[in-house]
Amino acid sequence: MNTIVKLKRLLFLILFLLLPSNVNSQELILKSFGYSQFLIKGEGKSILINPFKAVGCASQFKESQNIEKDLTLASSRLADEGYNPNNELMFVQPGTYEYNDLIFNGISIPHDRFNGRRYGNATVWTWNQSDFKIVHMGGAAGEITFEDQIIINRPDILFISIGGGIKSYSGEEAFNIIEILNPKIIIPVHFLTTKKNIDNCDLSNEDKFLENISQYEVKYIGKELKLNSKEYKDKIVYIFRN
Repeated sequence: MNTIVKLKRLLFLILFLLLPSNVNSQELILKSFGYSQFLIKGEGKSILINPFKAVGCASQFKESQNIEKDLTLASSRLADEGYNPNNELMFVQPGTYEYNDLIFNGISIPHDRFNGRRYGNATVWTWNQSDFKIVHMGGAAGEITFEDQIIINRPDILFISIGGGIKSYSGEEAFNIIEILNPKIIIPVHFLTTKKNIDNCDLSNEDKFLENISQYEVKYIGKELKLNSKEYKDKIVYIFRN
């Protein structure tokens, strides 16, 4: 091997060692708007999920308008999780969809404690973005089947309802789902975040959920979370404060 080739290889090795460890990693940004609405940004794409109208239990939050996004996903067409006044592109029905090289898989799970007889079924979404497997169960309140488990098992990020009531998992029910799915990161949604009474709202706060989740570290954060696919801690519950 001649001297020039050796020098080139040595230079490449030095540059490689000096590069930041996350140079080839993928960054994912999660921005909370409250309730179960999030903007998820990564790979140059922005996915909005579960936009709400400030009614019912969602009245504790402020509606957001003119959010820049590529498309919207929704658990259902209910106003508190599928609000779409301008009839923009929104995937709601179960099925498999492809958009800008991202593949979204929606499965149907009961939206209430009566096997869907009151509020119908919710669509649980799963997709991969920035090297993270994301599962959003914000609208689910029913049991998951073995076939569901195969699709949504072992997510990197799991959004799950915890507030109880008619159309949300209770803290204990959410914990049982978590034990089955074994997510790395948990983001609770659909729970009460205010001490004020809200008329006709049957949600509880996060306390009962946290009683059951001792094997996870709990972190309270603001409205935004940045995750790096190459260097992030797992077994963490992130609770957003809006």
